[in-house]
Amino acid sequence: MSVTSGTSGTSGTSGTSSKSGTYGVNEVLDDVRAGRVGGVILFDRDVTTGSPERNIISPKQVRALSATLQAAAGPSPAGLPLFVAVDQEGGRVQRLKPERGFTQYPPARQLGQGTTGETRLRAVAMGRELADVGVNLNFAPVVDVDVNPDSPAIGRLGRAYGRDPRAVAAHAAAFINGMAQAGVVSCLKHFPGHGSARADSHLGVTDVSATRRPEELWPYRALLRPAGNAWADGWGGMVMVGHLYDNRLDAAHPATLSRPTIDGLLRRDIGWRGVVITDDLQMGAITDRYPLEEVVFRAVDAGADILLFGNNLRWQPDLTARVHATLTGLVQTGRISEDRIRQSYQRIARLKGLLRAGDGALGGNGLGVPELPDVEGGSERGRLGIGVGTSIAP
Repeated sequence: MSVTSGTSGTSGTSGTSSKSGTYGVNEVLDDVRAGRVGGVILFDRDVTTGSPERNIISPKQVRALSATLQAAAGPSPAGLPLFVAVDQEGGRVQRLKPERGFTQYPPARQLGQGTTGETRLRAVAMGRELADVGVNLNFAPVVDVDVNPDSPAIGRLGRAYGRDPRAVAAHAAAFINGMAQAGVVSCLKHFPGHGSARADSHLGVTDVSATRRPEELWPYRALLRPAGNAWADGWGGMVMVGHLYDNRLDAAHPATLSRPTIDGLLRRDIGWRGVVITDDLQMGAITDRYPLEEVVFRAVDAGADILLFGNNLRWQPDLTARVHATLTGLVQTGRISEDRIRQSYQRIARLKGLLRAGDGALGGNGLGVPELPDVEGGSERGRLGIGVGTSIAP
């Protein structure tokens, strides 16, 4: 089991001067040293204070910050690295921005209008830029299907590769393989599909019961199904579950806290054996309805391996310690079994082990996926991947 937390402040660990001073850095370093977190997520903007500065000032500063965080993790018994993560999709969602000395990348919608080869080249460049500053986990690509172009969190922002689920899967595979070539872990999001949503889960519950379509699962089935896949134990990546409520899957809880959605649909039906991470558990869709202990219990019980607390929407210096104590208490009282925690640890350790193995060739480091055919005007070009189904399933 792991907790990924946001880190705040810049100067205390990067050697740069910042209006935020050392605010937040020491708390996060303490959490890392104590083993309370297995990863951190970096932000370019501080939502709590309204400052345009948070963790990202320049490539040199981010590189130093990442190194300091990894050093704080120290030599764990298993020798596993810390996840240092960002949301670097391209377009409107890109934490490493040109004004901070990084490259501007096109949005998924634009890439989806080109070839998968072009998408992979862009992803290779992006991955190398991430790896150069110590980022080893990218919360991308988005595999939401552009069912509703007016969806506030996806369609309006150009975050989907397109409306055709085959094209979405093909470009996502190309993006993943570009990241893999640079030794960066990718993460598919937002399961089970955000493309039809009429609301933004940052602000409250996003109900897709009447809008989510069967084809929104097709990219996941194409990319994750184990049958005939060369990576039989699961591709070396993650799936992020969104705060999406669908009463056809679970009448009581959103996907991030739903056993029928994670353990049932994602693991048992689709067959995903790898790491599952929640979307930020501080979003309004969760905090407006659930107390912390209930959030932690339900997410773990549902099958999530990593609990993501961005700690940016509202900075709480003791948040990680409270989450860790809550999780420990749930195990001690028997509400969550030690075996359940061990399952998640083994999945996370396997994935971190691929990072530790270094920058092997694509397929050698386990971070890539089989290629999928290009889709253009209803015709396919390129080569078929390994064991990929072609039917649209619910």
